Amino acid sequence: MSRTAFLPVSKEATGFLRAALCLLLLLCAAVPGVHAESLTSVERDALPALPAGAHVEMLRSIEDRPLALGSDGAWVLSADGRQWQALSWPGGAAPRVLDAGGDGRRLFALMSVGTGPARIEELRLSGNSLARQSMPALPLALSGARFAILGENLYVMGLGDGTPRLWRTVLNGPAAWVDGPAWPEGASGGELLAQTNALYLIGTGTTSQPLWRWTVDHGWETKPAVPGTRLPGSARAMGQAHLLMLVRDNRGTHLMTYHTITSAWATLPATVGDNVLLSTGWRNGLVWMTGDGKGGQVIESAQLASGKHLLKWMDWLVIIIYLASMIGIGMYFYLKEKRNSTSDFFVGGRSIPFWAAGVSLYATNTSSISFIAIPAKAFETNWQYMTNNLIAVLGLMFVAVWIVPLLRRLDLMSVFSYLETRFHPAIRMLASALCIAMQVGARMSVILFLPALAIATITGISVVWSVILMGVFTIIYTAMGGMKAVIWTDFVQVFVKMGGAMFAIAFIIWHLKGGAPEFFATAMAEQKMHTLDFSFDLTKATVWGFIFLVIFDVVLTFPKDQVLMQRTLSTKSDKEAGRSIWAFAAIMIPGGFIFYGIGTALFVYYKNNPERLNPLLPIDATFPLFIAAELPPGVTGLIIAGIFAAAMATLSSIMNSVATLISVDFYEKLSKKADQKKSVLFAEITTVMVGLVGIGLALLLSRYDIHSLFDISIELAGLLGGGFAGAYTLGMFTRRANSPGVAIGIGSSIVLTFLAWSMDLVHPYFYLAISILLCIVIGYLASLLFPAPQRSLKGLTIYRDAE
Repeated sequence: MSRTAFLPVSKEATGFLRAALCLLLLLCAAVPGVHAESLTSVERDALPALPAGAHVEMLRSIEDRPLALGSDGAWVLSADGRQWQALSWPGGAAPRVLDAGGDGRRLFALMSVGTGPARIEELRLSGNSLARQSMPALPLALSGARFAILGENLYVMGLGDGTPRLWRTVLNGPAAWVDGPAWPEGASGGELLAQTNALYLIGTGTTSQPLWRWTVDHGWETKPAVPGTRLPGSARAMGQAHLLMLVRDNRGTHLMTYHTITSAWATLPATVGDNVLLSTGWRNGLVWMTGDGKGGQVIESAQLASGKHLLKWMDWLVIIIYLASMIGIGMYFYLKEKRNSTSDFFVGGRSIPFWAAGVSLYATNTSSISFIAIPAKAFETNWQYMTNNLIAVLGLMFVAVWIVPLLRRLDLMSVFSYLETRFHPAIRMLASALCIAMQVGARMSVILFLPALAIATITGISVVWSVILMGVFTIIYTAMGGMKAVIWTDFVQVFVKMGGAMFAIAFIIWHLKGGAPEFFATAMAEQKMHTLDFSFDLTKATVWGFIFLVIFDVVLTFPKDQVLMQRTLSTKSDKEAGRSIWAFAAIMIPGGFIFYGIGTALFVYYKNNPERLNPLLPIDATFPLFIAAELPPGVTGLIIAGIFAAAMATLSSIMNSVATLISVDFYEKLSKKADQKKSVLFAEITTVMVGLVGIGLALLLSRYDIHSLFDISIELAGLLGGGFAGAYTLGMFTRRANSPGVAIGIGSSIVLTFLAWSMDLVHPYFYLAISILLCIVIGYLASLLFPAPQRSLKGLTIYRDAE
């Protein structure tokens, strides 16, 4: 097909882009100023009064229920919240609870029983009583105990022999206490908290209280002090990145949050009386006890509530126009072509221009993970993962010159056909099955779920409807238009999502008081643009780790990715296939700067406007929160369309590629009655089925609380994707590898990588490279145990003279 055949699509794409640009320019002229009010509302409520005569000395939470402890008894709020239920202590007289703490569900207490030494016990609800389970004896007697649960560890701090002490023990592990991190200089007491891989110690003081943060990498660091006096017992972790507490200053007592990423304090819209006696965390807020002035006690609670930023009609109009355009492109190719050929459906009749294939490669590679999870990762940390983009470009140069032309000459539709020619049909089918599992289970489900979760959390559109909306529309245009529809929708989607991303960065910089200078000064001072880490720590994402990964995942095994390779196989010639990789590489670095730049811009914005954060939202929802709450109508719709575009570009590619693999590697191999027309029909049906499976898995993910979907996607790709990837290296770069050895290498690498994962030996970014390396080494050594290949290897390796 000639290039002119694509002119109608190109004009449609151009018109869509011009309309979007005009809309942006109009809205930029009327962009509102930055809001100052808090996005989080606080719902106050009075709880039932305690039984008459109850003398309460401590408020704590156990199994998400408030617990009142006193010298004469214990009471827990009933599950329906209507009354306090008295609890008995097994074994007779109630022990004296000196200190208690936990994470709201599990509660640990320093108990004094009779005249014996105090000991730590875990308290649990058991019917109408408090069950007690003894913990290991502390090395020294402790006073002023404070507890925190971080991961699988319980930390306890206090004074032992008049000296500050900090110990930890592994929950459900060996019964022993070991020394925790030494106390920060100048600290003598206070309150201990745990939040997302870090410990926080709040010191003592009358006008302000020092705050320290401890992590494995940096030890204790000084953070901005509490702007007042924290009320004892009120400090708790909230969400994935906040601390919540009651703080008293010269204005009164307030609910305040501390954001652990931007180190910024914010005051919530709730004022509490000054006569608070006791307090503790409960549900999404706090519960506290005050005196009523008549000798009685009043118990109140304050719960944080997330507001929904409903989309305006202009937003919906933009989203509908975008979705209709995608369906229109799919319909255009469905009506234009008969598609009786699998070549037309799977590889676009091998007539795609290299520049369109290159843009499609980038669109497929930058999914919703790039649009949401990468900004969230840069917001939380820095640009360290950007190193992968920089090094990958060098690897792509090698791929463009050596790898892609080799495979393009073989005239493949499934890249795994190569493994059959080089080794054995069983190797092809094994590798193809693993690839299908990885694409549907490790990528498609995450890519569908991530934007659905973020958008649903912010706008009120349910996760179910968000997943269905993206999934069904993608199924329709992919099944109708095949590879041509996938590539040309990708082309449009790149400009939609990149335009929205650049507008978001420009919007933030425009609304900073100091503009671009303040943006760069804040980012540099906080090392948010730090990229290169040359340390030799296998538990971190370092330059060496990325080089290791790129060598194995890009240089040696690029052909393993059917989703990417299918675009190069759709080009007109070997030379065009190589050029598509060059085009992909040319877009990768500026694209990476844009997506990581969003995260840095969000950090600067929320450091200056911490009240605009929502403590209840996950970190992955930071960019969607900004889109929904800060941007003007129309622009919000455009960028949400960009989020849909980021997801749908990759989803359509996965659906088409998996349908290709199932049809070519299994249906055509196993069916005796298969022909071109039946294969195309089977592929269309398979596309729909794959899409429905992806939707189901995405909905399954919604049942779990996941800290970072970016990390999860990396882990799953490493665990499932490395085994078959190494087979390509053995096939293209060695003459000695044979099918039995490769099969042993694939199986062994998967098992050993799962073992490394279960023992948490290295950073997740290493899993894929380790799995590939294990497959290569074990597969090659195992091949030596079997006879060398006897058939000609000409054209199947990088060695041109191979026979």
